Amino acid sequence: MPYSGAVAGVAMVTDSTSSLRPTDAQRDDIVIVPLQVVIDGVSRTEHFGAEGATSAAVTPGEVARALREGRRVTTSRPGPDAFVGVYRRLAEDGYDAVVSAHLSRAVSGTVDAAAVAAPDAPIPVTVVDSGTVAMATGFAVLAGAVAAKAGADAEEVARTVERRAAASTTYFCVADLEHLRRGGRIGAAAALVGSALAVKPLLTVENGTIQPYERVRTTARAHARLAELATAAMARAAAEHPGVDVAVHHFDDLAAAERLADQLRDRVSVPRGVVIAELSAVLGVHVGPGTLGVVVTPRS
Repeated sequence: MPYSGAVAGVAMVTDSTSSLRPTDAQRDDIVIVPLQVVIDGVSRTEHFGAEGATSAAVTPGEVARALREGRRVTTSRPGPDAFVGVYRRLAEDGYDAVVSAHLSRAVSGTVDAAAVAAPDAPIPVTVVDSGTVAMATGFAVLAGAVAAKAGADAEEVARTVERRAAASTTYFCVADLEHLRRGGRIGAAAALVGSALAVKPLLTVENGTIQPYERVRTTARAHARLAELATAAMARAAAEHPGVDVAVHHFDDLAAAERLADQLRDRVSVPRGVVIAELSAVLGVHVGPGTLGVVVTPRS
Protein backbone atom coordinates (compact mmCIF):
# COMPACT_ATOMS: atom_id res chain seq x y z
CA MET A 1 0.00 0.00 0.00
CA PRO A 2 1.48 3.38 -0.93
CA TYR A 3 1.98 5.97 1.75
CA SER A 4 0.31 9.33 1.46
CA GLY A 5 3.22 11.47 2.55
CA ALA A 6 0.89 13.12 5.05
CA VAL A 7 1.93 15.98 7.29
CA ALA A 8 3.52 15.17 10.63
CA GLY A 9 1.27 13.31 13.01
CA VAL A 10 0.45 9.81 14.19
CA ALA A 11 0.48 6.97 11.68
CA MET A 12 -1.91 4.03 12.10
CA VAL A 13 -0.62 0.51 11.41
CA THR A 14 -2.46 -2.80 11.64
CA ASP A 15 -2.21 -6.25 10.10
CA SER A 16 -4.13 -8.04 7.37
CA THR A 17 -6.28 -10.09 9.77
CA SER A 18 -8.21 -6.90 10.58
CA SER A 19 -10.04 -7.71 7.32
CA LEU A 20 -10.28 -4.02 6.41
CA ARG A 21 -11.33 -3.30 2.88
CA PRO A 22 -8.42 -1.82 0.90
CA THR A 23 -10.50 1.26 0.04
CA ASP A 24 -11.16 1.96 3.73
CA ALA A 25 -7.50 1.52 4.65
CA GLN A 26 -6.34 3.79 1.83
CA ARG A 27 -8.94 6.45 2.63
CA ASP A 28 -7.71 6.73 6.23
CA ASP A 29 -3.98 6.21 5.52
CA ILE A 30 -3.84 2.94 7.46
CA VAL A 31 -0.81 0.79 6.73
CA ILE A 32 -1.51 -2.95 6.69
CA VAL A 33 1.28 -5.42 7.42
CA PRO A 34 0.51 -8.83 5.89
CA LEU A 35 0.57 -12.26 7.46
CA GLN A 36 1.41 -15.33 5.41
CA VAL A 37 -0.49 -18.44 4.37
CA VAL A 38 1.58 -21.57 3.74
CA ILE A 39 -0.02 -24.11 1.37
CA ASP A 40 1.85 -27.38 0.92
CA GLY A 41 5.04 -25.71 2.11
CA VAL A 42 4.76 -22.64 -0.15
CA SER A 43 4.39 -19.36 1.71
CA ARG A 44 2.38 -16.52 0.17
CA THR A 45 1.36 -13.09 1.41
CA GLU A 46 -2.31 -12.54 2.00
CA HIS A 47 -4.04 -9.57 0.43
CA PHE A 48 -6.54 -7.06 1.99
CA GLY A 49 -4.53 -4.06 0.83
CA ALA A 50 -1.46 -5.28 2.68
CA GLU A 51 1.83 -3.42 2.38
CA GLY A 52 3.88 -5.12 -0.31
CA ALA A 53 1.06 -7.37 -1.54
CA THR A 54 1.14 -8.22 -5.26
CA SER A 55 -1.03 -10.06 -7.74
CA ALA A 56 0.55 -13.26 -6.36
CA ALA A 57 -1.03 -12.66 -2.93
CA VAL A 58 -3.18 -15.55 -1.77
CA THR A 59 -6.94 -14.96 -1.62
CA PRO A 60 -9.52 -16.32 0.83
CA GLY A 61 -11.10 -18.28 -2.02
CA GLU A 62 -7.87 -20.08 -2.80
CA VAL A 63 -7.37 -20.94 0.85
CA ALA A 64 -10.92 -22.25 1.20
CA ARG A 65 -10.42 -24.52 -1.82
CA ALA A 66 -7.13 -25.81 -0.42
CA LEU A 67 -8.77 -26.62 2.90
CA ARG A 68 -11.68 -28.40 1.22
CA GLU A 69 -9.19 -30.46 -0.80
CA GLY A 70 -7.42 -31.54 2.37
CA ARG A 71 -4.12 -29.88 1.52
CA ARG A 72 -1.73 -28.86 4.28
CA VAL A 73 -2.43 -25.22 5.12
CA THR A 74 -0.80 -23.24 7.92
CA THR A 75 -0.12 -19.58 8.68
CA SER A 76 2.80 -17.48 9.84
CA ARG A 77 3.08 -14.02 11.33
CA PRO A 78 5.30 -11.24 10.01
CA GLY A 79 8.75 -11.04 11.57
CA PRO A 80 9.99 -7.98 13.46
CA ASP A 81 12.02 -6.88 10.41
CA ALA A 82 8.79 -6.38 8.45
CA PHE A 83 7.53 -3.99 11.10
CA VAL A 84 10.84 -2.16 11.39
CA GLY A 85 10.75 -1.50 7.65
CA VAL A 86 7.24 -0.09 7.85
CA TYR A 87 8.03 2.10 10.85
CA ARG A 88 11.15 3.50 9.17
CA ARG A 89 9.27 4.39 5.99
CA LEU A 90 6.60 6.14 8.00
CA ALA A 91 9.30 8.19 9.72
CA GLU A 92 10.69 9.09 6.30
CA ASP A 93 7.20 10.20 5.27
CA GLY A 94 7.23 12.73 8.08
CA TYR A 95 5.15 11.07 10.79
CA ASP A 96 6.04 11.86 14.41
CA ALA A 97 4.81 8.59 15.94
CA VAL A 98 3.10 5.28 15.17
CA VAL A 99 0.27 3.36 16.81
CA SER A 100 0.51 -0.27 15.73
CA ALA A 101 -2.62 -2.24 16.64
CA HIS A 102 -3.02 -5.97 16.03
CA LEU A 103 -5.12 -9.04 16.64
CA SER A 104 -5.20 -10.64 20.06
CA ARG A 105 -1.93 -11.93 21.45
CA ALA A 106 -3.79 -15.10 22.51
CA VAL A 107 -4.55 -15.84 18.85
CA SER A 108 -1.31 -14.79 17.13
CA GLY A 109 2.21 -13.63 17.89
CA THR A 110 1.86 -10.71 15.47
CA VAL A 111 1.58 -8.11 18.23
CA ASP A 112 4.71 -9.52 19.87
CA ALA A 113 6.65 -9.12 16.62
CA ALA A 114 5.52 -5.49 16.48
CA ALA A 115 6.63 -4.99 20.08
CA VAL A 116 10.07 -6.45 19.35
CA ALA A 117 10.41 -4.10 16.37
CA ALA A 118 9.25 -0.94 18.16
CA PRO A 119 12.55 -0.06 19.92
CA ASP A 120 14.37 -0.14 16.57
CA ALA A 121 12.03 2.39 14.98
CA PRO A 122 13.35 5.95 14.47
CA ILE A 123 10.11 7.40 15.89
CA PRO A 124 8.08 6.35 18.95
CA VAL A 125 5.85 3.31 18.37
CA THR A 126 2.94 2.42 20.66
CA VAL A 127 1.92 -1.22 20.20
CA VAL A 128 -1.67 -2.16 21.03
CA ASP A 129 -3.02 -5.66 21.58
CA SER A 130 -6.62 -5.23 20.44
CA GLY A 131 -7.65 -8.32 22.40
CA THR A 132 -9.92 -9.32 19.54
CA VAL A 133 -9.95 -10.29 15.85
CA ALA A 134 -11.23 -9.43 12.38
CA MET A 135 -13.39 -6.30 12.03
CA ALA A 136 -13.58 -5.90 15.81
CA THR A 137 -9.94 -4.93 15.37
CA GLY A 138 -10.67 -3.22 12.05
CA PHE A 139 -13.36 -0.90 13.40
CA ALA A 140 -11.09 0.03 16.33
CA VAL A 141 -8.24 0.81 13.95
CA LEU A 142 -10.52 2.94 11.76
CA ALA A 143 -11.53 4.92 14.85
CA GLY A 144 -7.87 5.35 15.77
CA ALA A 145 -7.07 6.63 12.29
CA VAL A 146 -9.88 9.19 12.50
CA ALA A 147 -8.54 10.38 15.87
CA ALA A 148 -5.03 10.65 14.44
CA LYS A 149 -6.23 12.72 11.49
CA ALA A 150 -8.04 15.01 13.94
CA GLY A 151 -4.73 15.73 15.66
CA ALA A 152 -4.80 13.31 18.62
CA ASP A 153 -1.44 12.29 20.01
CA ALA A 154 -0.25 8.68 20.10
CA GLU A 155 -1.52 8.08 23.63
CA GLU A 156 -5.03 9.21 22.77
CA VAL A 157 -5.05 7.28 19.48
CA ALA A 158 -4.02 4.12 21.35
CA ARG A 159 -6.73 4.69 23.97
CA THR A 160 -9.30 5.15 21.21
CA VAL A 161 -8.31 1.83 19.63
CA GLU A 162 -8.37 0.02 22.98
CA ARG A 163 -11.73 1.50 23.95
CA ARG A 164 -13.43 0.60 20.68
CA ALA A 165 -11.95 -2.89 20.60
CA ALA A 166 -12.99 -3.61 24.20
CA ALA A 167 -16.56 -2.49 23.48
CA SER A 168 -16.95 -4.85 20.52
CA THR A 169 -19.11 -7.95 20.55
CA THR A 170 -18.21 -10.84 18.26
CA TYR A 171 -20.14 -14.03 17.55
CA PHE A 172 -19.45 -16.62 14.90
CA CYS A 173 -20.31 -20.16 13.93
CA VAL A 174 -18.15 -22.71 12.16
CA ALA A 175 -18.95 -25.85 10.22
CA ASP A 176 -16.92 -27.79 12.78
CA LEU A 177 -14.21 -27.11 15.36
CA GLU A 178 -11.46 -29.15 13.74
CA HIS A 179 -9.65 -26.20 12.14
CA LEU A 180 -9.62 -24.29 15.42
CA ARG A 181 -8.40 -27.39 17.25
CA ARG A 182 -5.58 -28.02 14.79
CA GLY A 183 -4.34 -24.47 15.17
CA GLY A 184 -4.52 -24.62 18.95
CA ARG A 185 -7.13 -21.83 19.07
CA ILE A 186 -9.62 -23.91 21.02
CA GLY A 187 -9.16 -26.82 23.41
CA ALA A 188 -9.26 -30.41 22.19
CA ALA A 189 -11.99 -31.25 24.72
CA ALA A 190 -14.33 -28.59 23.37
CA ALA A 191 -13.67 -29.71 19.80
CA LEU A 192 -14.35 -33.34 20.72
CA VAL A 193 -17.68 -32.46 22.35
CA GLY A 194 -18.76 -30.51 19.28
CA SER A 195 -17.88 -33.37 16.95
CA ALA A 196 -19.36 -36.10 19.11
CA LEU A 197 -22.71 -34.37 19.48
CA ALA A 198 -22.83 -33.33 15.82
CA VAL A 199 -23.74 -29.80 16.84
CA LYS A 200 -23.02 -26.47 15.19
CA PRO A 201 -20.98 -24.47 17.69
CA LEU A 202 -21.49 -20.77 18.26
CA LEU A 203 -18.37 -19.03 19.52
CA THR A 204 -17.38 -15.63 20.86
CA VAL A 205 -14.22 -13.72 21.72
CA GLU A 206 -13.68 -13.00 25.42
CA ASN A 207 -10.56 -11.68 27.10
CA GLY A 208 -8.69 -12.07 23.84
CA THR A 209 -9.46 -15.76 23.41
CA ILE A 210 -11.97 -17.73 21.35
CA GLN A 211 -14.58 -19.27 23.63
CA PRO A 212 -17.56 -21.59 23.07
CA TYR A 213 -20.83 -19.71 23.52
CA GLU A 214 -23.70 -22.04 22.60
CA ARG A 215 -24.34 -25.27 20.74
CA VAL A 216 -27.22 -25.69 18.33
CA ARG A 217 -28.26 -28.64 16.22
CA THR A 218 -28.34 -27.34 12.64
CA THR A 219 -26.64 -24.80 10.44
CA ALA A 220 -29.96 -23.04 9.85
CA ARG A 221 -30.52 -22.71 13.58
CA ALA A 222 -26.96 -21.47 14.10
CA HIS A 223 -27.45 -18.74 11.51
CA ALA A 224 -30.80 -17.78 13.00
CA ARG A 225 -29.24 -17.60 16.46
CA LEU A 226 -26.46 -15.37 15.11
CA ALA A 227 -29.11 -12.97 13.86
CA GLU A 228 -30.80 -12.96 17.28
CA LEU A 229 -27.56 -12.35 19.16
CA ALA A 230 -26.42 -9.63 16.76
CA THR A 231 -29.80 -7.89 16.90
CA ALA A 232 -29.67 -7.78 20.69
CA ALA A 233 -26.11 -6.44 20.65
CA MET A 234 -27.03 -3.79 18.08
CA ALA A 235 -30.04 -2.69 20.10
CA ARG A 236 -27.94 -2.37 23.26
CA ALA A 237 -25.30 -0.37 21.44
CA ALA A 238 -27.84 1.92 19.77
CA ALA A 239 -29.52 2.63 23.12
CA GLU A 240 -26.30 3.54 24.92
CA HIS A 241 -24.08 5.10 22.24
CA PRO A 242 -24.37 7.67 19.44
CA GLY A 243 -23.92 5.03 16.77
CA VAL A 244 -22.87 1.50 15.98
CA ASP A 245 -20.72 -0.22 13.37
CA VAL A 246 -21.70 -3.70 12.21
CA ALA A 247 -19.82 -6.20 10.07
CA VAL A 248 -20.99 -9.59 8.85
CA HIS A 249 -18.05 -11.87 8.21
CA HIS A 250 -17.92 -15.03 6.15
CA PHE A 251 -15.36 -17.44 4.83
CA ASP A 252 -16.41 -18.90 1.50
CA ASP A 253 -20.15 -18.39 2.10
CA LEU A 254 -21.13 -15.01 0.67
CA ALA A 255 -24.79 -16.00 0.22
CA ALA A 256 -25.18 -16.71 3.94
CA ALA A 257 -23.49 -13.41 4.79
CA GLU A 258 -25.83 -11.50 2.50
CA ARG A 259 -28.89 -13.14 4.08
CA LEU A 260 -27.68 -12.31 7.59
CA ALA A 261 -26.85 -8.73 6.65
CA ASP A 262 -30.34 -8.27 5.15
CA GLN A 263 -31.92 -9.57 8.34
CA LEU A 264 -29.91 -7.20 10.51
CA ARG A 265 -30.73 -4.18 8.32
CA ASP A 266 -34.43 -4.97 8.68
CA ARG A 267 -34.30 -5.27 12.47
CA VAL A 268 -32.15 -2.36 13.64
CA SER A 269 -31.34 0.88 11.87
CA VAL A 270 -27.63 1.16 11.07
CA PRO A 271 -27.09 4.55 9.39
CA ARG A 272 -23.63 3.63 8.08
CA GLY A 273 -24.88 0.28 6.85
CA VAL A 274 -23.89 -3.30 7.56
CA VAL A 275 -20.47 -4.13 6.14
CA ILE A 276 -20.13 -7.55 4.51
CA ALA A 277 -16.49 -8.53 4.86
CA GLU A 278 -14.90 -11.81 3.91
CA LEU A 279 -12.50 -12.98 6.60
CA SER A 280 -8.84 -12.66 5.83
CA ALA A 281 -7.23 -15.78 4.40
CA VAL A 282 -5.17 -16.26 7.56
CA LEU A 283 -8.20 -16.23 9.86
CA GLY A 284 -9.99 -18.50 7.40
CA VAL A 285 -7.30 -21.15 7.82
CA HIS A 286 -8.17 -21.36 11.52
CA VAL A 287 -11.97 -21.34 11.29
CA GLY A 288 -12.55 -23.20 8.04
CA PRO A 289 -14.89 -22.80 5.05
CA GLY A 290 -18.51 -22.04 5.80
CA THR A 291 -17.79 -19.78 8.77
CA LEU A 292 -20.28 -16.99 9.40
CA GLY A 293 -19.92 -14.28 12.00
CA VAL A 294 -20.92 -10.81 13.12
CA VAL A 295 -19.10 -7.96 14.84
CA VAL A 296 -20.97 -5.16 16.63
CA THR A 297 -18.93 -2.14 17.74
CA PRO A 298 -20.49 0.85 19.53
CA ARG A 299 -19.20 4.28 18.63
CA SER A 300 -18.28 6.41 21.66
